[in-house]
Amino acid sequence: MSKITQTDQVIQAMRSNGGFATLRRLNELINFTTWKSKTPTASVRRIVQESDAFFKIQPGLWALVECRDQVLARFQIKSGNPHSEEQFTHGYYQGLLVEIGRLKPFPTYVPAQDKNRLFLDQPLGELTDTTTLPDFTNYQAIKSKARTVDVIWFNERHMPAAFYEVEHSTDIKNSLSKFYELQDYYALFRIVADKSRKNEFNDKIAASMYNPIRDRVKFLSYDIVSTMYQGLNATQVLEW
Repeated sequence: MSKITQTDQVIQAMRSNGGFATLRRLNELINFTTWKSKTPTASVRRIVQESDAFFKIQPGLWALVECRDQVLARFQIKSGNPHSEEQFTHGYYQGLLVEIGRLKPFPTYVPAQDKNRLFLDQPLGELTDTTTLPDFTNYQAIKSKARTVDVIWFNERHMPAAFYEVEHSTDIKNSLSKFYELQDYYALFRIVADKSRKNEFNDKIAASMYNPIRDRVKFLSYDIVSTMYQGLNATQVLEW
């Protein structure tokens, strides 16, 4: 009888999860007691990166090659269709931000128009605490801006603690304009996008009109958000 390797265990864990898994989920599923490794989570990451049995969908999200068609269909990703890939990417990072917020824990919000967008194979509306904006202001102009923010975390007083905008392909200036209108709230402002857009962000935030919020807005790459999700504990949430 052949020995079950670590790669075999990762494959079995991923199969049990429907043929896909985040690294965080894999680490929850695998029994590491037989692994002779001081850093088993790093070993899992190395295995999925180096083995031909897996393919990468997003940073921190992997699937089995043998299940490629089923997984992509489950995620509503159509090969060669940029729109479907963009929709999944946007929902994936909204979902990661919601999951991270819940570790604090913060009540979380996503817009009602995004409630059917998928985080993995789960609609965001089933994952977040609410898709109805809490009454933290009576000013309709402020509400109209806040209502469209991709993810909001609220503190224990039901006031905004952090605003997140996921910018996959749309103009970063639109998100900065929202943050400008919301500047009177004592909250974090974060742009989440591919690292290739960092220079674009730097150019846009340098405009003089954003002087009042420049020091409060940060750029988070997809890789950073994914990495934080994989190894995050609740005390780290507001450190980035």
